[in-house]
Amino acid sequence: MPEIASRSAAERLVESGGVRVDGRPRPKSYKLEGGEELEVEVPPERSREIEPEEVDLRIAYEDGHLFVVDKPAGVVVHPGAGHATGTLVHGLAGRTAGGEEDRPGIVHRLDRDTSGLLVVARSDEAYERLQELVRSRELERSYIALVRGHPRSWRGCIDAPIGRDRDDPTRRSLDTDSPREAVTHFGVAELLAGHALLDVKLETGRTHQIRVHLASIGLPVVGDRVYGVADKALERQFLHANRLAFEHPFTGTRIEIESPLPDELSAFLGRLRALG
Repeated sequence: MPEIASRSAAERLVESGGVRVDGRPRPKSYKLEGGEELEVEVPPERSREIEPEEVDLRIAYEDGHLFVVDKPAGVVVHPGAGHATGTLVHGLAGRTAGGEEDRPGIVHRLDRDTSGLLVVARSDEAYERLQELVRSRELERSYIALVRGHPRSWRGCIDAPIGRDRDDPTRRSLDTDSPREAVTHFGVAELLAGHALLDVKLETGRTHQIRVHLASIGLPVVGDRVYGVADKALERQFLHANRLAFEHPFTGTRIEIESPLPDELSAFLGRLRALG
């Protein structure tokens, strides 16, 4: 059986549902009492060498310490199950550093079908300093989301812990054995017939946080096939990371980058507006 090379790799295996106790995935904090049946499904070993590839990426900002990348929908951030090539990491191979070997420089992530801005480190020191910005909540991340339904108020805050779903390890949920603090702020940018365009800001950055939180208050993201509502006219979820702002961790300069709404989302929104 392949070895699990590090504690972090073991934690990812547990979080992905690859470890089951008596047939059920459990959080990493779960304590064995003795006598349970433990199943471990270790993924096949893969080369740790990240080979450079041509990947559709726009560099919105670059200096000697970091990149701000404008990621299109459909691009996975780093290698993982089912995505051994064609990731953002492959597109930046050889130009980033810090963190884990199979995801060098990755400070925070975007879902595959979420487009927009994320910051990537170019050195070990830059990675540590950017991670500190994330921990201290000084990396400002703003999104545009189109949801089905109308909020009860013009502004709101969803403060509800998120973790791996108790029954489906591929989903995140408020119904979890491993809750982690999650806080999402939103404001209404525009009301449309049966829909609302929201400005969303993350205070924390849990996996699938915006999608899970908005769905939990009856405002599912349009096009989200997992937590939201599929739409035949939209092949992706209507979620775009449109603004990233932070104090540069080396120079102290204020960095503020914005990304316009992608064409397919802009066209979809235009059609909704035309309907009145």
